[in-house]
Amino acid sequence: MKSTHYLQATEERCSNARGGSRQLLAAHVGRAKQEQWSQAAQVLGKCLLYLLVLAPPLRGQESAPPPASADRGSLALQKDPRRQPELPDGPTAFDGRADSSASVAAKSSIHANNTTDYGQQTKRILYIMPNFHSVSAGSQLPPQSAKGKLLNATQDSFDYSSFIFVGVLAGIAQAQRSTPEFGQGSAGYGRYYWHILADQTDENYLVEGFMPIVFRQDTRYYTLERGGFLKRSLYAVSRAVITRTDAGEPTANYSEVIGAGAAAGLSNLYYPGRERTWTKTGQRWALNVGLDIMGQTFKEFWPDVNRKLFKGK
Repeated sequence: MKSTHYLQATEERCSNARGGSRQLLAAHVGRAKQEQWSQAAQVLGKCLLYLLVLAPPLRGQESAPPPASADRGSLALQKDPRRQPELPDGPTAFDGRADSSASVAAKSSIHANNTTDYGQQTKRILYIMPNFHSVSAGSQLPPQSAKGKLLNATQDSFDYSSFIFVGVLAGIAQAQRSTPEFGQGSAGYGRYYWHILADQTDENYLVEGFMPIVFRQDTRYYTLERGGFLKRSLYAVSRAVITRTDAGEPTANYSEVIGAGAAAGLSNLYYPGRERTWTKTGQRWALNVGLDIMGQTFKEFWPDVNRKLFKGK
């Protein structure tokens, strides 16, 4: 009897030891993952800060006037906005004055004749995704009004395709159990859905509406269209930290960086307590910026895909 009791006690101690080891291992893995996310968020934040500091001087050098020894051909190239070979958000692409509807129509007609559908954006991508705020390559538009910026945010937030996109993100988040407090099943999916919908709406209004009004920045995406794949990809990615003012001058994209960060901070008002840490907030901020970068990159190459596969329809 004593030996049996001793064996049972020994088994219980071993079982408790194994359980404690598993808990310690799970806690260690959890801390390791949290540290990795924290380090990734810090690296991304430092990179964006670095670009924000260096972007305006670099773009200012690109837009510097030519030396006095420049020949007549180069001077004529600068005076003619239709012959500009570089980025479409340079200071000469738009003089900051609101054009009349007639002049805008005339410029659009000239552009259409010269580009032969190259770099032409459509209102929707694949007939579903909204593409209302992408500007065709070489186009010159009047500055956005405050009402227009808020309308942009409203269209992107409540277009029917936005609800489909949120549904996909909610399904992915639930499959990854990114927020265990939400649970599984239909009720858990509903919690994931409305939280992500609120995240997207916050981010749209701050990045496309309120922040551009405060900083007087243009929220539209200006297609580059010229150059190779790498150049255009880098251009699309750089739009997260470089944009244009309402007057057409290049500037650091405070609307994107600060707006996405503010949206991530605002989400702490409706997320569970365990999701309100600096690491979790940084992850949501990085996700907001990352989704915008992916969207801009796709918009840059959409005219090529549309022209080759759908004949520009």
